[in-house]
Amino acid sequence: MKRGLRTVLFVCVENRFRSQIAEAYFRKYAPEGWEATSAGIKPAEKVHPKAVELMLEEGINLSQKKPRLLTRELQKKAEIVVVVCGEGTCPVVRGKLVEKWNLPDPAKMPLEEARKIRDIIKKRVLDLVGRLGGSRGENGKPQEW
Repeated sequence: MKRGLRTVLFVCVENRFRSQIAEAYFRKYAPEGWEATSAGIKPAEKVHPKAVELMLEEGINLSQKKPRLLTRELQKKAEIVVVVCGEGTCPVVRGKLVEKWNLPDPAKMPLEEARKIRDIIKKRVLDLVGRLGGSRGENGKPQEW
């Protein structure tokens, strides 16, 4: 994480699907002065292949991303913590502001259903970006809402 930037931390259990997608979208559309990271309480070995495939459809390559462990330090540095996983499976997190998105795990879903979860994540990330002061479009310039 870079100094001086405010951070959004996306959290799920394994940091291999939903939180990786949310982080990638936030990085793409982040308003000036903001960055994103993601983590999980039991990080997987790698990002789920289906998540990689779905994000390649969006022009974002997650194939080299590594799931990371959720630490107290990450939670302390985050201005906003977004828990993306569904009820009953989510880690308890602390932060200045915590949002819960309650999304089902798309890992075992057919690709079409997983794509719907990806699209919901994109919509929620864009909403969050808008609440933080704007959105950056495909060309990196602010978008109108």
